[in-house]
Amino acid sequence: MLFRFSPKTEPNLTNLNRASNFKYLFSLSVVATSLCVGFKPAHLKITSSPEALLVLGGHEERERYAAQLAQQHPDLPIWISSGSPQAYAQEIFQNAGIKSDRLHFDYRASDTVTNFTTLVDELKTQGIDSVYLITSENHMQRAKVIGDIVLRSRGINFQPISVPSKNPPEPIEKTVRDGVRAFFWLITD
Repeated sequence: MLFRFSPKTEPNLTNLNRASNFKYLFSLSVVATSLCVGFKPAHLKITSSPEALLVLGGHEERERYAAQLAQQHPDLPIWISSGSPQAYAQEIFQNAGIKSDRLHFDYRASDTVTNFTTLVDELKTQGIDSVYLITSENHMQRAKVIGDIVLRSRGINFQPISVPSKNPPEPIEKTVRDGVRAFFWLITD
């Protein structure tokens, strides 16, 4: 007679392998993110004040806040990454008295990492070495980790400006995950 495990005692090797792989990847992610958070190139040129506004899309209140900030900084161009539909966002800025020639819309990004990676080289090509980074306060920690990796890899400094939000802070796992993704973008770019 063949020995059979009962359903309660039968080892599930697939789940054990997945758990082991997850622990390995999670540990690797924590180490990589820890290394990246402190990443600041020696050649980074710190400018006295930001030269543009960079708005991470996702919530209309970010664009409204950016429009108010743009009123205080009338010479700065405004870069909006995957925000509200362009016509709607233009109306927000127009209602705030912001001329459309200051607005640069980019809809290539599908997430927070690509908000940065799709625009960083264009910002650098425009001679921008420092930006105001505008996003919701519950999203800022993740944006700062990614900005430290992606923007600073091109010598672009940033000053974070948090837009008030009623949403709870994001789970740390999102920051770790996207920090690792940004690090892999950096080493494969």
